[in-house]
Amino acid sequence: MEFDLTWLLLGLPLAFILGWLASRFDLRQLRAENRSAPKAYFKGLNYLLNEQQDQAIDAFIEAVQNDPDTSELHFALGNLFRRRGEYDRAVRVHEHLLSRGDLSRSDRERAQHALALDFLKAGLLDRAEDALQRLEGTPFEAQARLALLAIYERSRDWAQASAIAEKMHAADQGDYSGRQAHYLCEQAQALLSQGQHDAASRLLDAAIEAAPQAARPRIDRARLYQMQGQPAQTLQALEDLCEHAPNALPLATGLLLDAARQTGRTDTARQWLEAHYERTASLDVLDALVQLDTMETDTGPGRERYVTHLSRERSLVAATRWLAGERLEREALHPPVQQALEHASKPLTRYRCAACGFEARQHFWQCPGCQSWDSYPARRVEEL
Repeated sequence: MEFDLTWLLLGLPLAFILGWLASRFDLRQLRAENRSAPKAYFKGLNYLLNEQQDQAIDAFIEAVQNDPDTSELHFALGNLFRRRGEYDRAVRVHEHLLSRGDLSRSDRERAQHALALDFLKAGLLDRAEDALQRLEGTPFEAQARLALLAIYERSRDWAQASAIAEKMHAADQGDYSGRQAHYLCEQAQALLSQGQHDAASRLLDAAIEAAPQAARPRIDRARLYQMQGQPAQTLQALEDLCEHAPNALPLATGLLLDAARQTGRTDTARQWLEAHYERTASLDVLDALVQLDTMETDTGPGRERYVTHLSRERSLVAATRWLAGERLEREALHPPVQQALEHASKPLTRYRCAACGFEARQHFWQCPGCQSWDSYPARRVEEL
């Protein structure tokens, strides 16, 4: 049977036409899909720029439905949910990303970090801690450690905070020696409340070694000696304080006076206080000097120091304290006048956080307002 070339000549053009039509149909469909996804995506961006978050979320949901495999759209949607406070929806988006088997390693680490932020914002600290620990050895390690440090400080888990601070210090992520000293001091305080003086002493030694210029470990060390009835060692610890952190002496004037009385070394205490007052006219140091003078009659200017201080600093606090011991011509008017002055000067005796401005009647090593460490100067509000 002979093969008819006519069918071949007719079939080739027909096959070409059918192939061309099929390719045009697929290309048109692909272009339509590519146009639909970016359109929703750019619509969402436009809403974001106009701070219309509800409409932006709707647009991104539409974009994700059109292209469910695009991880960037999921990240954008999850971040939007977190910003709006819809943490459960943000968690679902990021957990869905982590469940995908085709996700790249970098995107998986990014999704893990985003999930940890969701838990942090939601206040789920235990789940946030677990999510952050999974970021060790990733590009998000430094951020994760900072967040873990904040969690441990918030939960007062000082041992864990100390371990994280040590890692960050060793990795050159900053100087955390000061914080490390605070964490060790906090642990020492807990041990002291349980009567474990020897263990607390070892922690204070470690704190001094970690941050030799830090004031708190040396003051806490002096308090420990005072608790143990060792005034000579208390005075020695305060001498070390004057040498390594002299600006903090106003915080320890009470300890200094007690130890000086018990050891009979009031002249030594006076010498340290006078030297500090010459450098910085501190109200606490001034009060301590007045107390020393009143303890030893006719050995010093006594309350006249307050008047002398006024020539150096215009202090309402010093003027009020001087007036409290004076006899006025119209003595019957003295009590209400004194009460008014004390009321007016009381806010001036507070301490103020240099980071957030939070004021308190007592000195804090960590600000109760902004949680900053060492943000309270050893000076009263009037002296700032």
